[in-house]
Amino acid sequence: MKNFLKLTNFFLLLIIITACKKTFNQKELIKDSKQQTSEQLDITNKKMEVRFSCEKDGISEFLNNDWVIVEKYTQEKICTWKSVPANKDCDIDKDKGCKITIPDKIGKEKIYLLEKKIN
Repeated sequence: MKNFLKLTNFFLLLIIITACKKTFNQKELIKDSKQQTSEQLDITNKKMEVRFSCEKDGISEFLNNDWVIVEKYTQEKICTWKSVPANKDCDIDKDKGCKITIPDKIGKEKIYLLEKKIN
């Protein structure tokens, strides 16, 4: 029984020592990375995402103000909704529970990722 306790204490001590050694190695790596210097650029970039829905487009205002289109993509979007009766016997004005809302007009949403360089 004494041998078993000594053996478990030895393994417990071994685990603690190896765990501490790993944290010391990580701290040394952090110190080394702080000592490295990097060049800072004078030019910074501003980035912006602009969305135009349902055939409206005002991107020319941004392009006139020195913004550059980095990426452009489109997706479908519901522009308007309409209310219809759930069945032919339903009166929308009297029975509110029988009214359902469905998409009326589906259009495109244009999404622009813009970038502007500032000196």
